[in-house]
Amino acid sequence: MHTAEYLPEQPTEISSILQGGYNHPLLRSWQHERQLTKDMFIFPLFVSDKENEEEPIPSLPNIKRFGVNKLIPYVGGLVKKGLKAVILFGVPLKEGVKDPVGTAADDPNGPVIMAIKALRAAFPELYIMCDVCLCEFTSHGHCGVLYEDGSINTRLSVRRLAAVAVNYAKAGANSVAPSDMVDGRVKAIKQGLVDAGLAHKTFVMSYSAKFSGNLYGPFRDAACSSPGQGDRKCYQLPSGGKGLARRALLRDISEGADGILVKPSTFYLDIVKEASAICQDYPVGCYHVSGEYAMLHAAAEKGVVDLKTIAFEAHYGFLRAGARIIISYFTPEFLEWLDEPVPM
Repeated sequence: MHTAEYLPEQPTEISSILQGGYNHPLLRSWQHERQLTKDMFIFPLFVSDKENEEEPIPSLPNIKRFGVNKLIPYVGGLVKKGLKAVILFGVPLKEGVKDPVGTAADDPNGPVIMAIKALRAAFPELYIMCDVCLCEFTSHGHCGVLYEDGSINTRLSVRRLAAVAVNYAKAGANSVAPSDMVDGRVKAIKQGLVDAGLAHKTFVMSYSAKFSGNLYGPFRDAACSSPGQGDRKCYQLPSGGKGLARRALLRDISEGADGILVKPSTFYLDIVKEASAICQDYPVGCYHVSGEYAMLHAAAEKGVVDLKTIAFEAHYGFLRAGARIIISYFTPEFLEWLDEPVPM
C-alpha cells in the first residue's frame, strides 16, 4: 500500500496558503509594494579641474573622475538611456588650489560651476544637484572652516557653506545638498537662497542623518577628500546615534529642508524607516555609499553573489524602508537593467 495512505489527514487553514500568491515571476512583481523606476536614481559624478581628465577610480569599480570636456559625452550616453538626475562632487587637483576655507568650491572657473553650466547647456532637462561641502576643497580636508585647535568653527563654516550653495544655484543648479553636517547650515542656506531670490526654484536636500564610519574610503579616493588630521566624528553622527538622527531630521525640516537623505543606506535601514515616518510629508532619500557599492562588487568577483541580483535586493531594501530617491553608483547599470526583465 502507498505510504501516503498511512498518513493521517491534516486539516489545512485556508489563510496559511501563501505560495499561490507568488509562484510566478509576474505575481512576485505584484507583491512588491513599490517598484524601482529610473526616476528614483541620482548618479554621483566626480568632476576635476583637469578639463580633459578621464581617470578610473580603482576602489570604485566602473566609476571614473572626469574633467568637464570629458563629462558631457559620458553623461550624454546615460541621458539616452533614461538618466534623470546627477549630483556633482568637485575635485580640485591642480597644485595650490586648496586653502583653509575652500575657496575653490564656488570658483566660477572651478570644476563644479563649470560642470553645472556645461551640463545645463547640453542637457536642459537633466536635473542637476550639487553636493555642498568643503572637504574636497580645503587644505585640511575637513567639511568646514576650523579653529586653530582643529575643531569646527560653526559660525564661519555655516556662512561659507551658505555662500557656496547660493553660488551653485546662481550657476543653474536645480538642487543643493549640504552634506557637511555642521549645525545650522540648512537654515543659513535657505535664508541665502531667499535673499538671492532663488528659494522658489532651488530644492534643498539635506544630508540630515549622515553617520561617521568606515564606508567612505572609495569616495575619499575619488574626491581626494580625506582629512589631513583627525576625523569627522565630532560633526557626523555616531553609528549608534539613533536619537541624534531623529533630532537632526527634525532640526533640518524645521530649518527649511525640502527633502532629506540618510547616509549610508544598507547599514542604516532603520534610520531610513524612522526618516520616512518623521518626514512623511517630504521626499526621503538614501545614499548607497562607495563602501557598500564596493563590497557588493568584491563579493560578486569572488563568486559569493550575483551582482545584478544582489544590487536589486539592496535597492529594494531602500524602497521597503521608505526611500523615494536613491543616490547610487549602480545608476548606469539600473538604466539598462530596468529595461530588462527584473529578477524575481
